[in-house]
Amino acid sequence: MGLVLDSSVLVAAEREHVPVSELLDGIRGRHGVEDVVLSAIGVVELEHGVFRARTPQQAAKRRAYLDTLFAAVPALAFTPEMCRTLAQIDSEARSAGNVIPFADLLIGGTAIYLGYGLVTHNVRHFRMIAGLNVLSY
Repeated sequence: MGLVLDSSVLVAAEREHVPVSELLDGIRGRHGVEDVVLSAIGVVELEHGVFRARTPQQAAKRRAYLDTLFAAVPALAFTPEMCRTLAQIDSEARSAGNVIPFADLLIGGTAIYLGYGLVTHNVRHFRMIAGLNVLSY
C-alpha cells in the first residue's frame, strides 16, 4: 500500500520547519510504506499558499519548500478512469446525505482509486469517504 499526502500535513511541516526528507522518512517509517504521492489538487492547495504569502521572503521560503517536496514526491494528474471513481464516490456520498468538500473529494478519491491510504490532519472530511483508510499525522 502507498499513501496520498493531504496538503494539511505538508503545510504543518513547512510551518514547523520540518525538512521534507525528515517528514517523508517519518511518514514512511510510521506507516511502513515506500510509495508516497500527491493529488493534483493538493498541489493547487500548496501553490495557493505561495501566492497568499504576506511577504516576498515568506513566498520564497514556501517556494523553496515546495520545490524540494515536488522533487521528492510525484503529483498525480487526474485521468478519465480516476474521475469516474471520484464521480461515483461523490454520487454515493450525496445519496447518503453527505457533501464532501470538493478538494477533499479529489484528494481522498485519488487514494481510493489507487488503493492507497491518506495521511492528513483533517480527519473529519475524509472520514465521509467510504472505504478510505484515513491516517492521522
